[in-house]
This record gives sequence, C-alpha cells and structure tokens, in this order.
Amino acid sequence: MAARFLLRTCSSRALQLRGISAGRQLRAVATGGIPTDDEQATGLERRTLQALKQGKDPYSILKPKQYTGTKEDPHIVPGIGNKRMVGCLCEEDNTAIVWFWLHEGEPQRCPSCGSHYKLVHHELPH
Repeated sequence: MAARFLLRTCSSRALQLRGISAGRQLRAVATGGIPTDDEQATGLERRTLQALKQGKDPYSILKPKQYTGTKEDPHIVPGIGNKRMVGCLCEEDNTAIVWFWLHEGEPQRCPSCGSHYKLVHHELPH
C-alpha cells in the first residue's frame, strides 16, 4: 500500500516537473479509451474495413455463398477474362480433380458429375 502511494507521488511529481498535470493525463485516458480497429486501421486494411461496412467484399475474404449447382442456381465463378479453368471435386472424398474450361455466358456442366458452373465478370479492386 505504501509502495503504491510512493509510486503515485513520485510519478505525479515527475509529471509536474515536466509541466504536465497528472489530472489532465488521467482524464484523457479515461474519456478517450482504447481506439477501435476502425480508428487505428490505415492503408489497405482501412479500405477493406470500409468496404465490408458497405456490404462489399473487394478482396474475396469472406466465405462464398453456397449454390446448389443446378442449371437454375449454378456455382458462380468470378473471372477477369472471358474464360477460366475450373476444377471440380465431384464427390466429397474424391482425390481426383476434374479440370475443364468455363466460358462466359450460359452455365456449363461438369463433364463428370453434371454440376453447373457460370462465369461472372469480376472487376479487380485496384
């Protein structure tokens, strides 16, 4: 107990010698609090957090939506060109990947399992 009192007295005296009042310093910490992630973020992290607040996912960091893979609700594949190579794991425990080219336009079927995929144009965020 005495050590705490001595420490507080010494630290407040040192602050007074520097020209800073101890009360002013404690009030600033008490009212400001710890900054949030949004307040501290800078650069790419800040842009990403702002985009997520608006409901956008510019860097594809969120888990993609699950689709049934039918012709009416195909798996969406983002691409920056008009074609893209797609790999399909036809069964959950399958070790072989079936690769095929997916072209922009109508949904296309996997040649092995028949699941449908659709290529959608995706703009790069930068």
